[in-house]
Amino acid sequence: MISIDWTMLVQFVNFLVLMAVLNILLYRPLRSVMSARQDAIDGGHKKASDLEDSINEKMERYETKLQQAKVEGSTQAATLRAEAAKEESVILGEARCAADKSVSDLKSSVAVEADQARKVLTKESKSIASAIASKVLGRNVK
Repeated sequence: MISIDWTMLVQFVNFLVLMAVLNILLYRPLRSVMSARQDAIDGGHKKASDLEDSINEKMERYETKLQQAKVEGSTQAATLRAEAAKEESVILGEARCAADKSVSDLKSSVAVEADQARKVLTKESKSIASAIASKVLGRNVK
């Protein structure tokens, strides 16, 4: 059995001294290091959170600018298409006018040449007819 005497008091004092020494030499520095480590971890988490927020904000701005650029690009493309269509219609109109004028000039030139050919053929047909009649009849016909 355990007896309670003065050794128990010595053991209790020894235990308190040991706790005080361990507290000074081991527990306080260990708690200090653990606290510093926890502060560093918390700081890293805070920094990571801030960085993530910054990245999200920049991505939002980037996507907004990208969307604006797409809208501007499609607007400019539509404007350029409209201008190209106008230019195309102007060029085609000019080409049609030039083609119509060319065809008109060609028709009038063909008409003039046909009229000249008709006149020449009319004159020649009389002489050819007279030559044929002379050969058929065997005498000169005029």
